[in-house]
Amino acid sequence: MRKRTKGILSKIRKLKWIIKLGKNVKVPGLKGMSVYEVLKLYVLGIIKGALTSRAGGISFSFFMALFPFLLFILSLIPYVPIDGFQQDFLIMIERILPPNTADSFQSVINDIVNNKYSGLLSFGFIASIFLMANGVSAIFAGFEYSYHVIEMRNILRQYFISMLIAIILSLILVIIVAVSVYFEIGINDLKAHGWLEDDVFWIEKGRYFLLVALIFVSVSVLYKYGSKDVKHKSFFTPGAILTTILTLLMFKLFAIYVLKFATYNQLYGSIGTLLVLMLFVWLNAIILLLGFELNASINRLRKNYLKELKEKELKAKLIKE
Repeated sequence: MRKRTKGILSKIRKLKWIIKLGKNVKVPGLKGMSVYEVLKLYVLGIIKGALTSRAGGISFSFFMALFPFLLFILSLIPYVPIDGFQQDFLIMIERILPPNTADSFQSVINDIVNNKYSGLLSFGFIASIFLMANGVSAIFAGFEYSYHVIEMRNILRQYFISMLIAIILSLILVIIVAVSVYFEIGINDLKAHGWLEDDVFWIEKGRYFLLVALIFVSVSVLYKYGSKDVKHKSFFTPGAILTTILTLLMFKLFAIYVLKFATYNQLYGSIGTLLVLMLFVWLNAIILLLGFELNASINRLRKNYLKELKEKELKAKLIKE
């Protein structure tokens, strides 16, 4: 009994030491706020913010918007006048999707990419814009139901902004793929002049860097315009950095899980691919909300700091008068 009591007391002492250290460590650029204050609000927002429920709503709407959006993008690919654009786009999709899921859609993707369907183009354009707007609107709604968010947009304004962001995200994807194509051309030219020996290594590294850029820029756009209440002047927010790191880590771990541990195809057959993809989208939705909660916590601390500062200034004026 005494040993157990001593063990508990030692743990409490260690915890107090960690808390004290967290209170003393100040976060750069946060007006002297401590790591402890940020983490305290962050954990509070995760616990009281119904994170998994919000992630479920986001993943359902985003999953419904995913296929029409891809249909629209893939229908546009044959019209893009860049050699190698189709191949690089398929490579980018394979990198984003979990293992053993890209193969299931390969025949459909190749059919759309290699053939120009004007009917698909017109229908896909209308359907993808509206359904992708629904997906982005669900993400914004998930942001606004955060514990730290008070002000909300009206429905029409949010849907209009969601539609614009959906178009912007589409353009970002096309631009990243186009940059990937020109990067490969440049690497091949350097090899042809004898300035590089291993072109495959640099091409792989370049693709990985562009994938990171795609994730970070897309997440940053969502965070910047996702909520009326949470605003950051800088494009490089702590939440966007955290989300990018967690997303890349999740890609690695989820790939290992699917390849070595998951048996969806054996249990459910071909529908197992959809289950894997749905789980993948849900995990990404949780990570997206985790990054937003960090930004929302910091934003709330800043507001509290400014409020306290104004109250102190007001008291000082009253004392002088």
